[in-house]
Amino acid sequence: MKKHYTSALSRGFGKFASKEFPSVIQHMINAGYVKLMGLDMTAFAEPSSYKTLNKLFTRAFVTTPTLPEDENALISGVDALITDAGKIVDGKAYQIKGMSYDIETLFGTHHEDLAKKVEGGEFINFYLSPKDYHRYHMPMTLKVLSLTHIPGKLYPVNFPLLRNKKDLFIENERVIIECEDEKGRAQALVLVGALNVGKMVVTFEENIRTNSEIREAKHYSYENLVLERGELFGWFEMGSTILTFSAAGSIFPEVAINQKTSFSDILGKVL
Repeated sequence: MKKHYTSALSRGFGKFASKEFPSVIQHMINAGYVKLMGLDMTAFAEPSSYKTLNKLFTRAFVTTPTLPEDENALISGVDALITDAGKIVDGKAYQIKGMSYDIETLFGTHHEDLAKKVEGGEFINFYLSPKDYHRYHMPMTLKVLSLTHIPGKLYPVNFPLLRNKKDLFIENERVIIECEDEKGRAQALVLVGALNVGKMVVTFEENIRTNSEIREAKHYSYENLVLERGELFGWFEMGSTILTFSAAGSIFPEVAINQKTSFSDILGKVL
């Protein structure tokens, strides 16, 4: 099978972004990127302190936002734009209005029952642009049951493709994280790869190697792995998309399409 051109392009960009240039040149690259993309660096270190462009992409907070005091608050785990949200009906969710897809196919063969468990529940799509904070945190306290890395293409996940490319999320490389909340209700987090995303890192699974020569899905199961609300669980190298799926009656989301959200913002309630 010939590797898709977007994967090769993404690997090439990844090599550039990971290269440590002489400090004067690196400072120019970093400063140029901050200006070009309009990055808000208020909560982060000075752009010149990052030794590669990739370290700037994956920057950690210097000043971490405070989580809401309400323990039942559903928070945003990312800085992102909500591109769609709504009810899961007949096993379908939407990549954007008018473009539905089959979530059982998205989840893959290792999670055949997961689509049934979230039927009638809620989905929310979070798009992380290249200027956003690239790390992702837990939106609520969850027990992680399993994870599957499914290789695929790396099409961009911008609005033109969301509107016109059928099954975009299904064709792209992705990581499926199957969880349950504190009441045992199904929750799923799906990390979707995209053009120029050299890597998707998951902190609790070091064997994940995205945008590589891996062709077959890799599945991992866990015992007693609980991640607290707000806890870091990885990062994208460049922007991409996170999809969340929640069992019926488990959350009450208060979100709007095209809403800009930041990590720790309240997006509703865990019921």
